[in-house]
Amino acid sequence: MGQRQNWTAAPWNDSEELECTMVIPETADTATIAFRAPSGAWFDYQPGQFLTFDLPVGVSRTYTISSSPSRPLSISITVKAQKDSVGSRWLVSDLKPGMRLKAHGPAGLFTLHRHRAAKYLFISAGSGITPMMSMATWAWDSGEQPDIAFVHAARKPADIIFRSRLEQFASRTPGLQLRFTVEEVDPFEVWSGFRGRLSQIMLGLMAPDYLEREVFCCGPEPFMRSVRQMLASLGYDMARYHEESFQAPTLEAVPVTAPAPAAAEVTFAPSGKVMASDGTETVLALAKKAGLNIPSSCNFGLCGTCKVQKTAGEVTMVHNGGISDDEIAAGQILACCSRPLGAVEIAL
Repeated sequence: MGQRQNWTAAPWNDSEELECTMVIPETADTATIAFRAPSGAWFDYQPGQFLTFDLPVGVSRTYTISSSPSRPLSISITVKAQKDSVGSRWLVSDLKPGMRLKAHGPAGLFTLHRHRAAKYLFISAGSGITPMMSMATWAWDSGEQPDIAFVHAARKPADIIFRSRLEQFASRTPGLQLRFTVEEVDPFEVWSGFRGRLSQIMLGLMAPDYLEREVFCCGPEPFMRSVRQMLASLGYDMARYHEESFQAPTLEAVPVTAPAPAAAEVTFAPSGKVMASDGTETVLALAKKAGLNIPSSCNFGLCGTCKVQKTAGEVTMVHNGGISDDEIAAGQILACCSRPLGAVEIAL
């Protein structure tokens, strides 16, 4: 037997580094990376949430958790090695079992725990399948009969992440209905699923009762925009539509706030550094000018990595769910999307 782990009753928190235990290939350019807490701590999060990792290549990157909290002894992310992503390529190619990484979180509001419903429709494309896998696993492990129509789009069958695992789930419960569509098929390969880009007609065939379902969508922004337009034109109640994106929102989606008075300044205590501001620069930008390091990743208020404690003053903060109401009430802010209103003090 392997080395016995020192299990503890305490849940993991992000003050402890995570140790890589396995790197599991999923497709030609995608791998699932499993981690454990060296202390033996277990993992408490909501299916669909994400972690942000500080990587040794000098970047921080955010990844959705693909495992489920119903299996709390380890935690996994599934990473696609994008051509232009230094972080993702390092994780897939260079991360080895035994190596440890600093992680922040879990965080995020994209979870079925916040939107309970009798029936769900999951719509994903590419690596956007990862939060859906976490939520589907949770539903499977719950011991209740799920009612999930799971629609996934990929370039070709070999690119469908988690295909065999999802098919194994679906073969044992009629409540998980899998519907795959691909844009192309390799020569001489038999494919009995849908072909082509997801369309209104295709959606109606895949999930005829879509109007009755709570929708969760994740994938590239053009794909999600197409799904939004499709559902809206079909008369779907968009208050029941939820999506996850790690791309910055369009400018028209962000409220415009008037600049603060020219006398604004930020004091970073206990370092004692004071930075004057015209009110247009964020707390994160001012910290960098002062030579101070605030960990950050998404830079538009989603991941929560840049959370800091405000001890005095007021800021204007336009975020995208990376901080909770309770944290705001306790004086915390997201440095990447907070601008000072007058004199502000930050515990940094």
